[in-house]
Amino acid sequence: MKYIVNTSNDPAYNIALEAYAFRELVDEDELFILWINRPAIIVGKHQNTIEEINKAYTDEQGIQVVRRLSGGGAVYHDLNNLNYTIISNKADEGAFDFKTFSKPVIDTLADLGVKAEFTGRNDLEIDGKKFCGNAQAYYKGRMMHHGCLLFDVDMTVLGQALKVSKDKIASKGVKSVRARVTNILEELPEKITVQEFSDDLLAKMKEFYPDMTEYVLTDEDKAKIQKSYEEQFNTWDWTYGASPEYTISRSVRYPAGKITSYADVENSRIKSIKIYGDFFGIKDVTDIEQALIGVRYEFPDVLKVIETFAIGDYFSRMTAEEVAKAIVA
Repeated sequence: MKYIVNTSNDPAYNIALEAYAFRELVDEDELFILWINRPAIIVGKHQNTIEEINKAYTDEQGIQVVRRLSGGGAVYHDLNNLNYTIISNKADEGAFDFKTFSKPVIDTLADLGVKAEFTGRNDLEIDGKKFCGNAQAYYKGRMMHHGCLLFDVDMTVLGQALKVSKDKIASKGVKSVRARVTNILEELPEKITVQEFSDDLLAKMKEFYPDMTEYVLTDEDKAKIQKSYEEQFNTWDWTYGASPEYTISRSVRYPAGKITSYADVENSRIKSIKIYGDFFGIKDVTDIEQALIGVRYEFPDVLKVIETFAIGDYFSRMTAEEVAKAIVA
């Protein structure tokens, strides 16, 4: 395994660097990156950005909004939030083994006197309070796992910047976002800085991988990352895109994630459809959206099309019936 030193705090650049390492540095079997963003909201690949954020607040506060390559939900970052990325050619595609890839974080905290555990579908918790969300992406058999660690994040800003859907709060049985999360610093018996915690996590990775060495980005690498930053990850089209026109919308939450669909239906047939959510998958749901165009807006017809796909590749841990019900009753 090799690690990349990244000192940038630009959220869009950091996503571009991560994406470049994931999609282009394929000769490196395993890579590890640590990075810290200035205030930003990072939305999941399948999410409708405008519905996930308090845009008036983010504009007023100068909080940048960036879309990542992986699924899952929106997260708030600031300079006291540590992010880590593990990229591997060795993972079994579709495994979604969040727990294994979270072990270095759990072991680092154990060394610092804090007991953390993996819970739910992709969270790390301390005493029932979430401090880390994880997400994954797949590309040509290559896997990218990343985690967002709340170290000493401003919870007031987090609560204002993110619009958390009421059904998500209800499904957790709590009244607010603040009741569900904690900062690592609050749990540490001896206080340290986010940079010291970053150094500890890198040291733990070196214990896991004794032969780990640094991968130094070349000028060519940096030029390609900058191009990707300018042409994709720092653009409005990538982050927001066009809002869908629709006549019918449905939103359903399952244990494996939420699906929201917007269908433009004309003469009882699907003219266009867009599917959003915080679900995970290794294939792009655009395939399914395209296949549904022209199909009758009836549950049996929609289900029949969806059953032609290996649905777990698009919606991890969901059935064809569940996906169909999120589109039409």
